[in-house]
Amino acid sequence: MEGADGGMTGARRAGVLGHPISHSLSPLLHRAAYRELGLPWTYDAYDVAEEGLGEFIAGLDETWGGLSLTMPLKVSAIRYADTVDPVARALGVINTVVVRPEGDGLRLHGANTDIHGVRQALVEAGVETVTSALLLGSGATATSAMAALMDMGCDSPVVVAKSWDEAEGLLRAASEIGASPTIIATAEAVEAMGGASIVVSTVPAEVGAIIGESLTSVQSGAVLLDAVYDPLVTPLALAWGRVGGHAINGSRMLLHQAAEQVRLMTGLSAPIEVMNDALVSHLSP
Repeated sequence: MEGADGGMTGARRAGVLGHPISHSLSPLLHRAAYRELGLPWTYDAYDVAEEGLGEFIAGLDETWGGLSLTMPLKVSAIRYADTVDPVARALGVINTVVVRPEGDGLRLHGANTDIHGVRQALVEAGVETVTSALLLGSGATATSAMAALMDMGCDSPVVVAKSWDEAEGLLRAASEIGASPTIIATAEAVEAMGGASIVVSTVPAEVGAIIGESLTSVQSGAVLLDAVYDPLVTPLALAWGRVGGHAINGSRMLLHQAAEQVRLMTGLSAPIEVMNDALVSHLSP
């Protein structure tokens, strides 16, 4: 049932899909939001690989309100959406599917809240505008981060990629949104990081650890947003802090993108302070 305020006030199901999925903190955040909003919604984690996504989506019914998508589904999921936000369509990356009954079936709408998550995590750390930035990685999350950085003033980030082939999707997205990234090899990452004021890392923790081992200096006050939140403090973040930089944990990005998902799925403003309290309490030693 849809309430007068546009919110979905009746019972609904929602969940996060990906592979692997056991580490996900999305259930914690969404459940905290639903409790605070007084919604009888449920939210669970589902281990779904790319080859099983079509079958899972085919099994959706009117009890569903939305899906969160993590790796490796952020690119492949777009083909199942009936409509997609323009920027998400241009990027070719979605991490959110809003499910609504329509006629005798369902309407699936794709969105990208990772853009919001990256931007708000940086703003929360005191970064209001970005004139230059370095992206570690060139996959789906890096592509979303590129769009966030462009929103904040940087349309020409330096992107560290394993190869041109690996960066193909990001480069295609860049041409769609008017960005002009410079691609450099992984071997050049450490030198480039030393001169960067803003770095967003989307590489796995073990890859970041290798890069961090060679890091000897960064600009004073330089900010690193590491999208990884498991482990909570990555080896790259530790190395960044040791040489004088400020590191933002990936859980901040997760919080803000989840809050935007709650808004999109329920039609209600997300209780971000409550969600943050739940996150901080869970992560506290």
